[in-house]
Amino acid sequence: MHSHKCKTVLKLTKNITPIFQSKPFQKELDALIDRAIKEDVGERDHTSFACIPAYTKAEGRLLVKTDGIIAGIEVTRRIFKKLDKKITIDTFFSDGDEVKQGDIAFMVDGNARMLHTGERLVLNVMQRMSGIATVAHHLTELCKGTKAKVLDTRKTTPGIRLLEKWAVSIGGATNHRWGLYDMLLIKDNHIHCSGGVKQAIKNAHAYLKKEKLKLDIEIEVSNLDELNDVLEMGGVQRILLDNFTPAGISKAVKIIGGKYKTEASGGITEENIRRYALAGVDFISVGALTHSVKSLDLSLKIYPLE
Repeated sequence: MHSHKCKTVLKLTKNITPIFQSKPFQKELDALIDRAIKEDVGERDHTSFACIPAYTKAEGRLLVKTDGIIAGIEVTRRIFKKLDKKITIDTFFSDGDEVKQGDIAFMVDGNARMLHTGERLVLNVMQRMSGIATVAHHLTELCKGTKAKVLDTRKTTPGIRLLEKWAVSIGGATNHRWGLYDMLLIKDNHIHCSGGVKQAIKNAHAYLKKEKLKLDIEIEVSNLDELNDVLEMGGVQRILLDNFTPAGISKAVKIIGGKYKTEASGGITEENIRRYALAGVDFISVGALTHSVKSLDLSLKIYPLE
């Protein structure tokens, strides 16, 4: 077996919600992995089967090439086990740990053909999840010392939302709604098509009553006039302050006076997020957490075992 260096691990506080341990999540995760294997492998990895003798054993090492937060190790474990139950994995870091360039996140031993078969899928998952977790951790750190929690959005890659939201949580940020089904978020388009802020709230309550649903209502406002309409109407749990300046957020939060939870969104970057956090909001949603994050540079090298 090749030698390796296992560096000291800095444990991070992980904000893992119960949903990631739930049976429905685990079931969907298995289904996602099955789909991914079918998409990439199909009937067989013909290149590996053509080039590598069936009896060849090998060792793979996941090399970290850029500092960041590692994520996707548990998914990787499942991927390799689905490909070949005899594959063994020796992990040196856990999801959510800080890693440095040159670290080896894990070593994997098994049939060389099957290690090569899973190599790209493992890298795609881990690079994407680690990139998201790294940004989530960075933005959360920028808000440290304030009450603001960093939220993700629905701006995720279709088909792998659970992986991306899991990565957000691993990085220490907080998940917003998972889809259109688990809360009402009344945005500007809904308001325009329903006849105004007050009518949108009335319609929402009528719908929930008719359908016998108990869902939270959040409503987006883009100016103080709309905010005053919400405050006059009531009946919501959270107010989304969209495209306000930090100074505008501060003013709006004072007007709201703690009656409702507040969220800031729109044009928020790493350069200005702390100013928004200091303005007193409860939440800051950042679509860039998942829609434009750069993958963490990782490499999986595979060597034959003598």
